[in-house]
Amino acid sequence: MRIPQSKPPGVGVEGFARPTGPLPLRWRVRLVMGALALSGVALLGKALYLQMNQGDFLRDEGASRHVGTVNSHAPRGVIRDRHGTVLAMSTAIESVWVDPREAIRARSRWPELAAVLGLDASGLDRKLMERAGRSFVYLRRHLDPETAARARALALPGVYSEREFRRYYPEGEVAAHVVGFTNIDGAGQEGVEVAYDSVLRGVPGAKQVIRDRLGRSVEDVQNVRSPLPGQDVYLTVDVRLQSLAYRALKAAVARHQAAAGSVVVIDARTGEIHAMVNQPSYNPNDPGKRTGPETRNRAVTDVFEPGSTVKPFAVMAALESGAVQPQSVVETSPGRLRIGRNVVRDRRDLGPLDVGGVIRLSSNVGVSRIALATPPERLWDAYAGVGFGSASGSRAVGESSGVLKRSRQFGKFERATLSYGYGLAVTALQLARAYTVIANGGERVDLRLERGGPRAGESPPVTRRVMSAATARSVLAMLEAVVEAKDGTGRRARVRGYRVAGKTGTSRKATAGGYEKRRYLSLFAGLAPVSAPRFVVAVVVDDPRGKKYYGGEVAAPVFRIVMSDALRLNAVPPDSSTTPPRNAASENYALVRDSRG
Repeated sequence: MRIPQSKPPGVGVEGFARPTGPLPLRWRVRLVMGALALSGVALLGKALYLQMNQGDFLRDEGASRHVGTVNSHAPRGVIRDRHGTVLAMSTAIESVWVDPREAIRARSRWPELAAVLGLDASGLDRKLMERAGRSFVYLRRHLDPETAARARALALPGVYSEREFRRYYPEGEVAAHVVGFTNIDGAGQEGVEVAYDSVLRGVPGAKQVIRDRLGRSVEDVQNVRSPLPGQDVYLTVDVRLQSLAYRALKAAVARHQAAAGSVVVIDARTGEIHAMVNQPSYNPNDPGKRTGPETRNRAVTDVFEPGSTVKPFAVMAALESGAVQPQSVVETSPGRLRIGRNVVRDRRDLGPLDVGGVIRLSSNVGVSRIALATPPERLWDAYAGVGFGSASGSRAVGESSGVLKRSRQFGKFERATLSYGYGLAVTALQLARAYTVIANGGERVDLRLERGGPRAGESPPVTRRVMSAATARSVLAMLEAVVEAKDGTGRRARVRGYRVAGKTGTSRKATAGGYEKRRYLSLFAGLAPVSAPRFVVAVVVDDPRGKKYYGGEVAAPVFRIVMSDALRLNAVPPDSSTTPPRNAASENYALVRDSRG
């Protein structure tokens, strides 16, 4: 019997020995290559699947991570005077910002960055650590390009710069109240900068860029929108006259130790404002000084009781209503007039005066009698007609409309005080506009601060007749006597070679408790040349504390300087005659009766 024998270990069916250790190297290589091939096929299949079914989604996701849109700043428009002189312009500067999430990697070098930017090292460290989770923090705005370049040269992670524009005002404090200023982001805050902000402000551009993993722009993809610069604005202001008026006012305020002052110059024919200055002023190029009352354009914001400068308009109302004639005689003796329990006083007994004499010698008693003989509604119509109680149309920022009560609120004493400038409130700009009515033969003109550019046609002035030409001529002759007559109160306003008409005013300052005894406003408003009126100038000096405080002593000399400069700069020919008009009273003049309360 054969006993079957088992295969010895490791022996195959063919009788060959079979290896019992690890696979040979070539089999392992084949196995790995096969696995990689299978993986590649799987990945390729997955890619084809995603491409066919989710291609749009994936493209959007990729773009969101590496392609972004950045804005490019648009320069702000230039502000120019009537001759093209630059009053405000934008200059290119840079701002440095940081991504604290990246910058934290080089925290030890932050003191170097602080030194370059002029910052406190500990303050910078505290600022960035408090904002460690943010992606954008400004370090310094509006730097000069050299400083920004030094900051970039440090090659610190997360530190970047961007181009911006900073506003520069070549005329400084001279034109500050007219032009105004912008904030650090380039938005208008005061003056023309804010009034015409929508015109001056440009439209930022946009472009797509490719960013690296740190978020830095490394390549421009396409221009989405080109930046659109802001439009230039041309003003009616003449910077030469603006500067001369500013110097004259500043000197007067200092000489008379006054608190403040304003001067307005208007072309009576067109309503264009050629100069508007204030004291105190400020430097718009210094952000630290652009706060406080100095930034207020007092010529349009501050209201005051105009005193005797409104007497011509009370006379105008009486002439228009027929209550008096230019030749009428008014009794002012004994220098005071009782109305109910109140008394109106003159500085002295002026005796009987014609209507022109009431204006020439500035009689409160005389003009009160004239106002009491005038229907109250006609008095109100005259004041409202010349622009009291309404804005001027100039678009000046912060302009006050002033205060003018309705005629039904006028009692007899209110009518009297209204005739010599108390009981209403006006601005320096309103006062100047009122005198353009007399200069224009009875037509009121809307004021303008903007002028068309060099290629734009000039629009005609907007006018409205508010008094007859005959009345305007009569009042003009009376105002000329104020300046040219030997006993006129405005003799210091004379301009050599020109006939000047105007009116002085000295009003007591009102406070919450009444009127101050020794605090005044010194005023003068007038026009020249009388033969063909061109310019109107209004001067306000607030609270002079020197020995002189009357309008004829303080404000009239400023008027003379400014008016002389305005006529000279615009080559206005002198009057053919400088002989003052006659103001003698006729024996046939009518008597304005006493109207006691």
